Amino acid sequence: MKIFNVNIYILISFAISIAIFTIFPQIDLYISSLFYDELSQTFTLKHTVIERVLYNSVKYLLIGAVIFLIAGYFYKKIDKKSIIFILLSLIIAPGLIVNATLKDHWGRPRPAQIKEFGGNYDFQKAFVIGSNKKAHSFSSGHAAAAFSFLAFVLIVKRYKKLLFYLALLYGTLVSLARVVAGGHFLSDVVTSFFIVYIVTHILYRIIFKEDSSL
Repeated sequence: MKIFNVNIYILISFAISIAIFTIFPQIDLYISSLFYDELSQTFTLKHTVIERVLYNSVKYLLIGAVIFLIAGYFYKKIDKKSIIFILLSLIIAPGLIVNATLKDHWGRPRPAQIKEFGGNYDFQKAFVIGSNKKAHSFSSGHAAAAFSFLAFVLIVKRYKKLLFYLALLYGTLVSLARVVAGGHFLSDVVTSFFIVYIVTHILYRIIFKEDSSL
């Protein structure tokens, strides 16, 4: 069952995740603590090769994907609706909602900024708006951008399932890289996934006037 092209189980899962991180905020602290070393007072996997590759890969892969998409349009391999859908998905979900609205104004300190992990700020729950203008943890811009490849999957005609799982895996790995580096809490990246998934599917319904096949 879908509601405006979004599977009902996705909406229910998002609601459950909000409830869990609100009722049990210590989950965020526990997960981040797994990658924090008390002796050195650092997130030991930060600046490792894999973490840096995943972190930096997002912008280059997205730029490459958009260029490939535009080239496909000029060679008449991709239609105008698909171009509009992808561009709006990128602008609205990771751009306007995650980065411009939530991340820039929510005021949640990152793991590396809070007292539990050698920082100066108090821990803040995921869904509680703060006032710290130097805090940009909620939600994760990198995770949202990485999960945006799920939008590309919706317009392909072959290997949808395979590409879906690859896009999901990539988004998960980038999200994990942000968590292990102390850049974001688990709730930050999980929220970004749901925002991107929900927005892209709603946009697909609006632009193509039909439900997606995935």
